[in-house]
Amino acid sequence: MGKSLYIAEKPSVAREFAKALKYDMKNKDGYMESQEAVVTWCVGHLVTMSYPEVYDEKYRRWSLDTIPFIPEEFKYEVIDSVKKQFGIVSGLLNREDVETIYVCTDSGREGEYIYRLVEQQAGVEGKVRKRVWIDSQTEEEILRGIREAKDLSAYDNLSDAAYLRAKEDYLMGINFSRALTLKYSYPIKNYLQTDKAVVSVGRVMTCVLGMVVNREREIREFVKIPFYRILLQVAIEGHECTFEWKATEESKYYQSPKIYKDNGFLEEKEADAFISFLQEEPKEEPVIRKIEKKKETKNPPLLYNLAELQNDCSKLFKISPDETLRIAQELYEKKLTTYPRTDARVLSTAVAKEIAKNIGGLKNYHVAAEYAAEILKKGSYRGIEKTRYVNDKQITDHYAIIPTGQGFGSLNSLHPASAKVYEIIVRRFLSVFYPATVYQKISIGVQMKGETFTSGFKVLADPGYLKVVQNSFARKKTEEYTEEEKKEEVKEEACDASFMEALSALKKGMNLTAGELSKKEGETSPPKRYNSGSMILAMENAGQFIEDEELRAQIKGSGIGTSATRAEILKKLVHIKYLDLNKKTQIITPTLLGEMIYEVVAGAIRPLLDPRLTASWEKGLTLVASGEITEKEYMVKLDDFVTRRTNAVKQMNNQATLIHRFHYASQFYKK
Repeated sequence: MGKSLYIAEKPSVAREFAKALKYDMKNKDGYMESQEAVVTWCVGHLVTMSYPEVYDEKYRRWSLDTIPFIPEEFKYEVIDSVKKQFGIVSGLLNREDVETIYVCTDSGREGEYIYRLVEQQAGVEGKVRKRVWIDSQTEEEILRGIREAKDLSAYDNLSDAAYLRAKEDYLMGINFSRALTLKYSYPIKNYLQTDKAVVSVGRVMTCVLGMVVNREREIREFVKIPFYRILLQVAIEGHECTFEWKATEESKYYQSPKIYKDNGFLEEKEADAFISFLQEEPKEEPVIRKIEKKKETKNPPLLYNLAELQNDCSKLFKISPDETLRIAQELYEKKLTTYPRTDARVLSTAVAKEIAKNIGGLKNYHVAAEYAAEILKKGSYRGIEKTRYVNDKQITDHYAIIPTGQGFGSLNSLHPASAKVYEIIVRRFLSVFYPATVYQKISIGVQMKGETFTSGFKVLADPGYLKVVQNSFARKKTEEYTEEEKKEEVKEEACDASFMEALSALKKGMNLTAGELSKKEGETSPPKRYNSGSMILAMENAGQFIEDEELRAQIKGSGIGTSATRAEILKKLVHIKYLDLNKKTQIITPTLLGEMIYEVVAGAIRPLLDPRLTASWEKGLTLVASGEITEKEYMVKLDDFVTRRTNAVKQMNNQATLIHRFHYASQFYKK
């Protein structure tokens, strides 16, 4: 009987498979072996696409005469630094006694690509090939993945999409970078007084650069509008409460050009005149014209996918998306959490049925032990599959990032930052088994001389899930609100239950005692700069940074890049000095070079700056992976786009006009 060969993406993962198999494995050079099986590994990519000069020496020299370069057959080669391991893996794949190959690379598009390239380069034939698809590295999940492994051919569409993604990045990168560098490197070099200038262009990278530059220009061009709000102090049951004026239909300023929106005067003198009018004799006390009482519920947020985790880590810990991904990968490899490179924020029905195991394991994690025990005691995990936190249709490759309830032996060895990331994943997970937070809210409208002032009050009636999400490392704790909840209180005063009771006793027509009238100066705010977290969310949502979490969850379709690549793209833009990332604040801004590259692309291949186009390419890859369109159909469109755009650049002669744009940009950067 032939042996089974298990091939993982990394040595550490291979060791977990060897442990789970429980065979008497002996360590060899680059693999492990027992009587029943062989376990080996890649070290990331072992094979890569060949440079153009491998096709023909004429391509070594960059020239407009040799582009567009689109080969009929793509060439691949073994990466020099890992030739030894490739030789070992190739030999094992082709060994006569190996009957079945279990592909155990990461369960996603890139993991599929890593193996397929190795198999292609090794010339493997006549073997049974099975695909192991797992969501965590726990022993049970590894054994389930092996037991339920499908024939590798079931993943051929995913493989096609992986190859196409690489070809797309290769063709756009080589052709567009060469075309734009050959056409525009001299004006860039001359302007910056540097020795050389290469225009680096990428399908996703250039789009992200465009988003950051566009946002910076919106901020520069923003004109602040000052305005003056009118505030009224009113005494209610011994409490001083602030009411704000609003120009309702009864107001003499309703839809007046003198006011901003409906609650601020554009001129200070108009605000002063309005206050004088209200204070003129005969004075009036404020009379209650409207009281509205309502209950507001706020459900626990959806679970973490990688983008949401990267956003929160940027906000909470000021760490970059690539650092968050590194930590999430570490937690996964230490069996503490599930697979990190996921876009889903929900669980699958199958996982939901077994979720008590994950919760039960967390009784061994001191930070969350009491919550896990409470959930199990109350049985609030039962029926979770009928809630919005479970939806098979919203899962492509993997479900949300959740704790496995295992791996606690690694907790003490975690870096403090990793321990904090693990804690927020655990708290987010446990929160979905708690009820909604409930607020009692009262809004009151009073009138004086026909003008309306309003105020809102709220009290936390039931904390619900809030008690779970209060992080142990938070600087300030409060019995009633988390920091996020506080931010949401715009025009509502938090109050205690006894004062809320007093407010509830108020009736329409009652007179209140007016206090001081005052004006408060404000001004409109420019758009915010992206930080590393909000940039990742904007990429996920095809160019829009959507602050509302519920709305983000409803957005369907592919974003810009994938959960596996977004952090790396941002990192590259910073590395090549097109963007600047402030490590303390995680705020992203363009550099002068980045803004000049933006101008070059805008004048030559503007669609590369459009998030909608970039997202449509990503959507196309998703359709290939799902079998809705063929690899050939996609390739025809790609060839046409690259050919047309490259040829268009070759015909351009707009270098002189760029200098004016470079001058415009340079005024905003220190010399």
